[in-house]
Order: sequence, then C-alpha cells, then structure tokens
Amino acid sequence: MWRSFRTKLVMTMVIFAVAIAFVIATINHKRISEQAIQNNAFQLESIEATVEYSLNTIDKTYYYFDDDVAERMKANTKELLELYKNNPSIHTWDMQKLKKKYEMDVYIINQDNVISNSSNEVDIGLDFNECCGKLAEILDSRREAGAFYHDGMDIAQATGEVTKFSYMATPDKKYIMELSYSLEDGEIFEDFNFLSVTDDLERSYPSINKINILNLGGLALGDPAEDSKLSSEHRAAFEETLAKGETTEVRTLNDKGEATIYHYVPYNSGYDFGSTQNKVIEISYNERELESILQKHNEAFILQLAFILVITVIIALIISKWVSRPMYMAFHDSLTGLRNRAAFEEDLDAILHVSEGETGLLMIDLDHFKSVNDLFGHADGDELLKNMATSIQSTIHSEGKAYRLGGDEFAIVLRNTNRDHATFVAEQVIEAVNESVTEYYKTKGLELSASIGIALVDEEIRDVNEIYKQADRALYESKEGGKNQYRVYG
Repeated sequence: MWRSFRTKLVMTMVIFAVAIAFVIATINHKRISEQAIQNNAFQLESIEATVEYSLNTIDKTYYYFDDDVAERMKANTKELLELYKNNPSIHTWDMQKLKKKYEMDVYIINQDNVISNSSNEVDIGLDFNECCGKLAEILDSRREAGAFYHDGMDIAQATGEVTKFSYMATPDKKYIMELSYSLEDGEIFEDFNFLSVTDDLERSYPSINKINILNLGGLALGDPAEDSKLSSEHRAAFEETLAKGETTEVRTLNDKGEATIYHYVPYNSGYDFGSTQNKVIEISYNERELESILQKHNEAFILQLAFILVITVIIALIISKWVSRPMYMAFHDSLTGLRNRAAFEEDLDAILHVSEGETGLLMIDLDHFKSVNDLFGHADGDELLKNMATSIQSTIHSEGKAYRLGGDEFAIVLRNTNRDHATFVAEQVIEAVNESVTEYYKTKGLELSASIGIALVDEEIRDVNEIYKQADRALYESKEGGKNQYRVYG
C-alpha cells in the first residue's frame, strides 16, 4: 500500500512539475524565437531605411546643387535641334565629334522607338519597345508633347553606369534627341554613392545576399542590363510593388532546400520628378543566421526540459521518501516490520471484495509470552516478537500476507486457498516457531509455543468482523485444547 502510495506520489509530482516546467519553458522558447524573428525583421527594416535614406540624400543633393547639368543638357539639345533643322540627314552627322563637344553621349531615337544613331555604337539598334515597354510609352508621350525633359538617376544599359538622360523631340516628331551624362564621374556621386552604401551593407550582414536599386524597367543601377534581368516570378513581384506601392516578397529554394527571399520595397523620390522618380529596392537575403539561432534555441529548450525532468525526479524521490515514511509507519508495525492492524483490516476487506475463491485467515498467538516479559524483561520480549515475525514470514513466503495485530497476536491472510492448504501453512508456522523459539526458551525453563485459529471464508461471507470472530473463536479452541496446535472454525 505504502509502496503504491509512494509510486503515485512520485509520478504525480513528476507529471505536475514537468507540466509546469514544460509550459514555462515552451512560453520562454516561443518568446525567444519570436524575438529572434522580430530582430531579423528589424534588421531588414533598418537596411531598408538605410538604403532609402542614401537614395533620398543623393536625390536631394542633385536637386539643390546640380541644376547646371540639366541646363547644359537643354542647351546642347537645342543645338542638336538647330543642326537637324539645317541638316535633317542624321546619318551624315559626326556623332563622335558631337560627343566630344558636349561631353555627353548622343542618341537619336526614331519613330519606332529604336536608337538609329549614337555616339555609343553598342546601343545602336536598341528597341525600347522590346526592352523597356514603360519607357517606350513615356517616349511616345514626350514625342507628342515636344518639350524638353530630363530625368534623375538611371542606368546605361550596356555598362550599368549610373547616368542622367534628357529627351526632346524634333518639331516633325520623327526623332527624339537623347543625351546621357554619367553621374558617376561627378563629385556629388563620389560623396553620396548609394552603391557603396549597399556594398557596405552586404558585407556587414551575413544574411544579406545582394541589394539592388531597380529602375522603372526592373534593371539594377550599377549592373549591365544583361546581368540584372528579372525572372518571371521576380518580375511579377517587382511590377506589383511598383503598381501598388507596397512591399512584396518572393521565396525561392535552391537544390539544397535553402531559401532565398527577395524583398521588394517601393521608393518614391521627393526630389526627382521625371520618369526615374519611382524605383524599387530589391533586397535578397537568406535565413541561415536566423535558422542557426532558432536551432540553438531548440537545442537549449530540449536540454532545459531534460535537466528539469532529471532534477524533478530526484526531488520527487526525496520528497516522496519523506512523505511516504509516515504513511509506511501508519500501516506497519515499528518493531517487527510486519503490516499492522490498520493494514490488516484494509487488506482483508479489499481481498474479500475481489477474491473469487476461498480466503483463509490464520490467527496466531504466542503461548506464555507474558512470562518472557516478566522474567527476562521487555527487551527480551521484543527480540522474541521479532523472531516470531521472521518465522512466520519465512514460512508463508509470497503465498499470503503476515500481520502483527498487537502484543503477541499475529495473523496470516491467504487468498484463493482451501482447508488443506490453510492447515498445511498452520503446521509449517508451528514447526518454525518450535525450531526458533520453543527450543530456545525450553532451556531457560519456559514452555513457549504457538496456537493458531483458522477461518475459511467462501464467497457468501464478505464481512471482516465476522471472519475475524470466527478465526478468534478457533484460536480460543486451540488454546483450550492444550496449545501448540491449530483449530479450524466450524
């Protein structure tokens, strides 16, 4: 009983403690994981803000301190229009001479939005309808308007160089005079180079793969057009960002199952009012660092739970030992270690309600025990009772349960027994007592023996008191009959 109680106590404490610890550890693990994810998101937001600030700064600087470039482009364009008026045969123009004169590349765009002539020969034949549909639409509208236009930062497609472009149509609408001026050679770009900023960010954050600034056509400033073309999936995300002015993301997996996330952020310049006003910041990043942090948290979480479980079990065993000791003493005799009367009554009642066969109760009394206490003292009497308990326990082994009911009164409960077996056990007990007790005290002049009363209970009797009375009556008859023997009730 006490062992069952102790086991239940240990299990209850372990389950309760582990449940509480698991909840606390899980909440803490979730909080740390969410914090790691939030930190990763905050890092990305910080990078976005840094790039936007860099772009805004250089746009603002060009707006306030670089008006002369636009004015030079406008004056040069007017000279080109005057040249066209005097010599409309553009194929006869010396484009390299014009480039040297203006210190700018010259492009002639025909009615089909194709570059027919240029000081930069690599761009001749470039069809804006094929490469840059949005720009082609802008060119058509500017051709009809006939005014002078200049944009902010854009890209020279062949080289990726950051360039400023201007446009103005000829009066007959046949051509558009386009000029380009490299901004990378100027002091402003050197002092506020946003490409250097993105390079520094890529080096500073291992999770960042690449940062690009995409123009209206989805081309990355600083990279040749051939090297910065968007895939169909990325193009769709880019167009959505550009159209809605909202951040979008695309997640791709490589052969190893590692994810790369492409983060598209809209950028609208407050100082550039040309076709280059709207751009998109593309940040491609990985989650290796985040996954590594989360993996470490998971490992720490498992170790924490294992540590809690071990400590909990140890503490539970210690506490259960403390608590179960009084429980043990409540159902056991402190002198002999046998179960006591309280355990006897509870065990017998339980057996009577579950046993399907006969139950045997043996009541054992040590004859002349009082004489031992009177002649040799209580210490000798206690030692005698211990020997008596040992003799009984060694006789029944696991066939039944032995009890000390008080004084020199003992009991044995046999489950699923019969008359023959019960009497056999009684004979064995008397024999064991004679060998360990009777012979010893006979040399001291005392006749000690054991008397036993047996009650056999079938399925019709289930009352503990009734059985006890029957066994006690049989015990009385064995004593009256001369002691050192047993009697069976009925």
